[in-house]
Amino acid sequence: MSDNSMPVTDQMLVGSGYDPAKITKVRVKHFSEAKKAGMRISALTAYDALTARILDESGVDILLVGDSIGMVALGYDSTLQVTMQDIEHAVGAVKRGTTRAFVLADMPFGSYETGSEDALRNAVRLVQAGAEGVKLEGGARVAPQIKAITEAGIPVCAHLGYTPQSINALSGPHVQGRGTEAANRLIEDAKAVEKAGAFALVLEMVPVDVSEKITTKLSIPTIGIGAGPRCDGQILVWSDMAGMTEWTPSFAQRFAEIGTALSLSATAYVESVQLGRFPSSQHYFRR
Repeated sequence: MSDNSMPVTDQMLVGSGYDPAKITKVRVKHFSEAKKAGMRISALTAYDALTARILDESGVDILLVGDSIGMVALGYDSTLQVTMQDIEHAVGAVKRGTTRAFVLADMPFGSYETGSEDALRNAVRLVQAGAEGVKLEGGARVAPQIKAITEAGIPVCAHLGYTPQSINALSGPHVQGRGTEAANRLIEDAKAVEKAGAFALVLEMVPVDVSEKITTKLSIPTIGIGAGPRCDGQILVWSDMAGMTEWTPSFAQRFAEIGTALSLSATAYVESVQLGRFPSSQHYFRR
């Protein structure tokens, strides 16, 4: 594997045989190819067809229908209230708006913790809704569920570090893996999910040296969120990336201020309606 601190060059990509520009549909095999080529994987969340279409056209590799839909779109105060029906409806919409990206679906809280049989049943539901793979949180404790789902032919992405569905047990959103013992537990969990068959691993809010060590030890790609630059890819909640809210997590860069632009455009619309400037002559019909 190439050093992730080095920029990817055209020569590296040609030599590896991996050329993302030629990929018209991202498949699960492309993630291991990207890791071998030293090409970073890009991922964003999406919850509806309109946003999915825009993000898909940007060239993003993965669109995650995340349980973050609870806070971003449904007004919940955590991911714990998100249901299978919430994710299924969003998966269908995102799939209909997507052509190139790999559509990955979060398994919501309660859909897999009760055992492999329930996990497989619910993973099948998400695939039938349009998902091309599923993501679940946890390490060795959910290895049996990962194994059962992958053996049924459904790709699984694992998730370690800060796992939002465990917010009550973790006493809030705190960095995970600090200290030798905690770091070693994360490493062992990472090995366990890889052995169980996961095709990739999300690392959330993990110290950079720990995420680097995990990335080096695994043959499957790591995708970081608040885990530093040495992961094989990065993921952000799309509304954080686009500057849709006043508050943004410290690990997320705001690449635009879409929220401000939307607010200004809505204010201008309201003013135009109130003053009778809209609709103007080009916006209505005559006999």
